[in-house]
Amino acid sequence: MAIVTFISDFGATDYYSAVIKGVLLSEDPQLNLIDISHNIKTYDIVQGAFVLKNAYRHFPAGTIHLVSVNNFYAPNHCFLAIRYDDHYFIGPDNGLFALAFDKDQLTSVYELAYHANAENPLGEVFAKGVRHILSEMPFNEIGIPIETIEERISIQPVTTVDRIRGAIIHVDNYENAITNISGDLLEKVGKGRPFKIYFKRHEPLTEIKQNYAEVPVGEILCLINSANYLEIAINLGKASSMLGMGIDEHVQIDFQND
Repeated sequence: MAIVTFISDFGATDYYSAVIKGVLLSEDPQLNLIDISHNIKTYDIVQGAFVLKNAYRHFPAGTIHLVSVNNFYAPNHCFLAIRYDDHYFIGPDNGLFALAFDKDQLTSVYELAYHANAENPLGEVFAKGVRHILSEMPFNEIGIPIETIEERISIQPVTTVDRIRGAIIHVDNYENAITNISGDLLEKVGKGRPFKIYFKRHEPLTEIKQNYAEVPVGEILCLINSANYLEIAINLGKASSMLGMGIDEHVQIDFQND
């Protein structure tokens, strides 16, 4: 049974996601449709890329991932079909895929035919892509091959010998503040040295915890989360609102020398 996942900024109260799923199931009732999230903030391709990047790899190889975030980003918008890391992706060419993936490894990218005047153009383009991928036709016949895709500048940590300066890139449903500082980067720059983590006007933290319960309820902590990013949290609390930490808020790690 083919697995098809779905990410969108449609929200949970409207019928938009149901329309797409209805079109897909009308063509193939045996599809296994999995909702990853429909609560991406409207038009927020950065959040969409973050969710996609950290979700898709946990599905079996060959899974088809539909992404519907900020679809109509330009008058001449187009949709892509991509084969990457043994998975398939269909979505708008608005910069989201360039944020989610290593662009140097995006070598199998095709533009899908899109008929804006169709009765349900979005459902049609998704259904066409899924139909082709599940057929025995070569993937390279799905559309027109393209060399480059739309890119958006992503915020990357700035490093020196003794410092990492990053930012909050995502706030999850528990209001944990997730940074763009990976555990690998922290180890690479830190080299096991003592450190201080600065954010907002809070006293710096000097430890990375393994889980939330290592500190008392209501206390602030930092940990490396399951996506391998540095996260600022409050045990059974809401770090983002309680600390006034939103997207793009700066986080700095200073490493001490002997």
